[in-house]
Amino acid sequence: MVDLGMPTLIELPELEDCAALCRELGLQFLELNMDLPQYQVSAIDPTRFQAAAEAYGLYYTIHLSENLNVCACDPLVAEAYRHTVELTIHLAKRLHIPVLNMHLSPGVYFTLPNRRVYVFEEYQDSYLQSLRIFRDECEAAIGQTDLKICVENTTGYTAFQQQALAMLLESHAFALTLDIGHSHRAACRDEPFLLEHSKRLHHFHLHDAVGQWDHLPLGTGEINLKKYLALANHPGNRAVLETKSVDGLRQSVTWLQAQHLF
Repeated sequence: MVDLGMPTLIELPELEDCAALCRELGLQFLELNMDLPQYQVSAIDPTRFQAAAEAYGLYYTIHLSENLNVCACDPLVAEAYRHTVELTIHLAKRLHIPVLNMHLSPGVYFTLPNRRVYVFEEYQDSYLQSLRIFRDECEAAIGQTDLKICVENTTGYTAFQQQALAMLLESHAFALTLDIGHSHRAACRDEPFLLEHSKRLHHFHLHDAVGQWDHLPLGTGEINLKKYLALANHPGNRAVLETKSVDGLRQSVTWLQAQHLF
């Protein structure tokens, strides 16, 4: 029931080459990575991207830049990031893209002799106010469409990030992504929060891991993949096979087929 997709790859810089691989592997969608120059909002020609989607029988999701920091202390920087997301929402609506995936930046921190102090935690009121502005602007831009901005776990949410996530989830515009490789690296400490909000868990990044080394092909690491595939396998959910190479994607699909999971 879950739709399976793949990320755009640095070794295949042309959209059509990624789309051709996506179709060859029998996957349903392609996640455009906005950390690559060809997938910036200003670089995307909607006519070309729509034509490719129709030609290769797929649709898109978008991974917003990992540098996204809508709560930056410099208001001009924060505004620029928020504006980029707003433009991306308008593009997504035009191309019928159902999911924007984002990281929730913890911001910078100061290392003291006995602890690490995050600026966002120290100035939590202004941090949450900035995030509230972002949430409300996104909700207004998305309107009553089904587009979701799914927030992905990375290195383990801090307490102030969990509070921020709970605030974002007050809006219908926001949902959650479970990245199982990141979770493995973080000793699964985000999973209680994610499972507590399982009804808002709509997007998955699937890759294997060994210790702190992730983004491995499925079946080559130590993660209990079937557990997470069962969690993902619900109508309306999507899962990216987030290995970052052509060979890794082929291995992942072969493993899924061997397990009768594809």
